[in-house]
Amino acid sequence: MSSLRKKRRPGTASYGRPLVSRVPRSFATLLIIVAMILTAAALVYPVAKSAGAYRSAPAGDDQEVVQTPTGPLTALDRDFVKRVRRAGLWEIPAGRMAVAKGVSPEVKVAGEHLIQGHTDLDKAVLAAAQTLNLDMPSAPTAQQQGWLKQLDAAQGREFDELFANILRNAHGQVFAVVAQVRAGTQNSTIRDLANTANGTVLDHMNVLEDTRLVKFDELTPLPSGSAAPSASGPPSPAGSTR
Repeated sequence: MSSLRKKRRPGTASYGRPLVSRVPRSFATLLIIVAMILTAAALVYPVAKSAGAYRSAPAGDDQEVVQTPTGPLTALDRDFVKRVRRAGLWEIPAGRMAVAKGVSPEVKVAGEHLIQGHTDLDKAVLAAAQTLNLDMPSAPTAQQQGWLKQLDAAQGREFDELFANILRNAHGQVFAVVAQVRAGTQNSTIRDLANTANGTVLDHMNVLEDTRLVKFDELTPLPSGSAAPSASGPPSPAGSTR
């Protein structure tokens, strides 16, 4: 019996049948499992990544608080950025008038400070607006345009007094807003802008007071929407203060 049994070759079963290897099938199964894991990971990663991202405040967002890359942004924060932008839109032209029409050297110096200060501040506010994804106004308010018309129509000593008092009153109001925003904001971009604005507004208040034309008894803080005091008597046109 043993003499008739064929010698088994490597890779064959008894009676000459080939030995079927299980290695290729196991390896294929392993490849399928790895591919499924990689596919699942590829699908989950973008979702997990976006879940931790900040949402910038879109233009015109009316929510009370929105998240930005530099911290929460409140309605007061957004209003502050727009106020600073509008300040430059009318105070730079007012400063140019002071340099061109001012009678006293102090008024001309104040005009130069307004031009330089708000030119630099406007660059800062536009950079902040880009960081926070905010739309910025492109024109002064109706009241601010009314102030510019008053200044444009005035001449000589009347212009100097009007310039010093309208600008000093406006800066006094915004100075209080800057302090309020700086004290309460949790957004680092707003804090930086408030710090810059604080220095600019304080400098302008000082040079306006150096004209010795400011009537301090008329600098009563005014609520939003009321008229600013005018050195010549009649109130300024109605509208928002900034």
